[in-house]
Amino acid sequence: MSRLSIPEYVMALAHVAALRSEDPYRKVGAAALDKDNRVIGTAYNGLFPGFDAPTGFWASRDERQKYMLHAEINLCSLFKRGEARIVACTTMPCTSCMQALCAHGVKKIYYGESYAASEAPAIAAMYGVELIQVKDYPLAQHFPLVPKG
Repeated sequence: MSRLSIPEYVMALAHVAALRSEDPYRKVGAAALDKDNRVIGTAYNGLFPGFDAPTGFWASRDERQKYMLHAEINLCSLFKRGEARIVACTTMPCTSCMQALCAHGVKKIYYGESYAASEAPAIAAMYGVELIQVKDYPLAQHFPLVPKG
């Protein structure tokens, strides 16, 4: 087995982080590397740490979405502006998360799944951020993040 490339490495880290999400509809993970490709942190989408969801909370995807903290926002809480050179997300960042990543000075973002409703490609182009899709990385095929069916 050959050594993982940086895109494969950071995407695999993001994928493992996503497996921690309690969201039954979509698990999203993110990981950040510094200028030397050292791990700054990993994060996933979910509720505020320590918050116990009331009975029935997960029943409606539409109703619970506004309460979910996105993986990218949780990740940004772990580093200062300019510290993260690379971020990987299992799904393309939404528009707001892309704005936050740009505001934190991230220059390269890898992502797995596309997200048609996101303005991330336009935001990346405007700010000179590399936004690169990586479909094939360890774990991607063996541990799905979105339930089938």
